[in-house]
Amino acid sequence: MKPYKYLDKIAVFFVVVLLLSNITAVKVIGIGSLILPASVILFPLVYLLGDIITEVYGYARARRIIWFGFAASVLMSLVFIVVALLPAAPDWQFQQAYLNILGMTPRFVLASLLAYLVGQFLNSFVLSKMKTKMAGKNLWMRTLGSSVLGQAADTVLFIIIAFNGLLPNAFLPMMIVSQYVVRVGIEAMLTPITYVVVKFLKRTEQEDHFDHDTKFNPFNSLTSF
Repeated sequence: MKPYKYLDKIAVFFVVVLLLSNITAVKVIGIGSLILPASVILFPLVYLLGDIITEVYGYARARRIIWFGFAASVLMSLVFIVVALLPAAPDWQFQQAYLNILGMTPRFVLASLLAYLVGQFLNSFVLSKMKTKMAGKNLWMRTLGSSVLGQAADTVLFIIIAFNGLLPNAFLPMMIVSQYVVRVGIEAMLTPITYVVVKFLKRTEQEDHFDHDTKFNPFNSLTSF
């Protein structure tokens, strides 16, 4: 088993950014005429980190970290729901405030988790396949191409599952397009950072994995670190 200096640190950062994105999504912000969840400024980092992990360490290790993020998100959601159900102390006046911010409904939890899994696995799969087809060239094309598909699946699934029937149908396409464009746009602007980090990691870790013989089933046994 080859030891890596930075993989565990990147995995922790990935999970932290994912959890922060889920929490900050409860605030809705207005940017010009756009109405977006506040997490839109942070969530593209999840895809950027997923690109970096797949590009340097390969799909199998990215798969493992995606499941780590999923497990952490499930735990966080369950804790928030259980705490919301616990009786508040008589002198504590903030129960409704807690419910408004962290009182996640099962529907939103399902939307978030399903969209995350589909989007992340699609992103990692596409990037890995493009890398082998393109012999490791044109990193920018691979990161953006995979994110275009992954973010699309993520955004569409979340908006439809979370808001269908709660908001007028005419609003849903607007929400999908605005959130998707902003997410992909932010990640595109971060492409130079992706290049710097990938170059540093490949040199430091002495790793540039190509998934020639990888089994891409998300549920296959995962490789260890």
